[in-house]
Amino acid sequence: MRSFRSGWIAAACGGLVLAAGGCASDDAETGPGVSDDPCPDAVNADNGCIYLGVLSDLTEGPFAALAVPITDGQEAFWQRVNEEGGIGGYDVDITEFTRDTRYDPQEHSAAYREIEPEILALAQTLGTETTEAILGDMDSDDVIGAPASWWSGWNFEDNDNGLILESGYSYCLESQIGLDWFSENVAPPTSVLAVGYPGDYGGDSAAGVEAWTSAAGAEFAGFVETAPNATVGSQDAAIGQVLQSGADVVVLAVGPAETAEIVGGSAANGFTGQFLGSVPTWNPALLDTPAAPALQALYTNVAPWEDLDADTEAHAAIRESLGDELPANQGYIYGWIWSYPIRAALEAAVEEDDLTREGLRAVTDGLEVDFEGALPATTLGGDPNENVNRTAVINKPDPEAPLGLSSVATEVTGPSADSYEYAAACSG
Repeated sequence: MRSFRSGWIAAACGGLVLAAGGCASDDAETGPGVSDDPCPDAVNADNGCIYLGVLSDLTEGPFAALAVPITDGQEAFWQRVNEEGGIGGYDVDITEFTRDTRYDPQEHSAAYREIEPEILALAQTLGTETTEAILGDMDSDDVIGAPASWWSGWNFEDNDNGLILESGYSYCLESQIGLDWFSENVAPPTSVLAVGYPGDYGGDSAAGVEAWTSAAGAEFAGFVETAPNATVGSQDAAIGQVLQSGADVVVLAVGPAETAEIVGGSAANGFTGQFLGSVPTWNPALLDTPAAPALQALYTNVAPWEDLDADTEAHAAIRESLGDELPANQGYIYGWIWSYPIRAALEAAVEEDDLTREGLRAVTDGLEVDFEGALPATTLGGDPNENVNRTAVINKPDPEAPLGLSSVATEVTGPSADSYEYAAACSG
């Protein structure tokens, strides 16, 4: 059984340079998930080990194609942290307690209960509904986590109990920013349809569509709920409703496979409107499907940050971690960028000499997160209406681009999104 410290420890940090500044106190308090012993395959053999958990969709779920590189990106992020000396006399390990929950709330909850005694925090909890399924337990256990999702509820303590350390905009604001851009750069939509998964992924995106149409004086053509193909078999029903909707823009909040089927099937049946896709609707492998021509003609992707070739310190570090290889898709970038808030929290807890779960939770409200240029510097907690990120990147499919997307606009804002009163979660 791994030996974890629950009392006071002496952490040697001679010569160690911390991003948080200075060495950790010699008497930092620790708890579950923090060990005197080095991590497995430790970069720094004299360091202890902080264990973070990962609950992801690694085999059969609708986001497995994205989740595997998401997890790879996070592993690379923490490898870089360890190569720079670690945090407060500790390396960080996220592989020992990685579990595949297949985007299933029950499996997510069971896996959380399995790894909870051994971890300090969650480096990744993938999915909105799956993460909501464990929030009560996380609250009881004082376990914070980084979400692999963008539900607006993560911005509000009433919803996430201050436990979820989000990065970038929400699905709700994403829809509004995307429609603002479309209205200004393509044509003002007269009717907009939302198509998405049930719950607070598709529902949050649809709430943003409805808010935008209300502000713009356009018709909200409704919210078509669909599910992953593993559940419903095909997207025929959703395609039928797209064709009957009369909408000139359809906002998608589904998985990549469903995106290809809906866009390709709608186009094949004569639909001439445009599709705006939430960030997780894309996978460059879609350009190798029969839907590729329709996607290139009709689909626009909205993202919270730029693609692999962006000129930021974060993106330069991502490229360096990859060497001469390309990741399978943008998931690698997501995983890297989602890791910054957890790093900031660990550094802040070290400064407070308290690497317990309670200490980590205590530093999150008002935490300043530096994303090395991938996102604007962000303050977590506080007033979401003031602190939430309201910028996006607009991308179009491009077979010549490294990951199949080229940015047509960056640092995009819009009047509807900017003026939206962000007083509560848009869905849920």
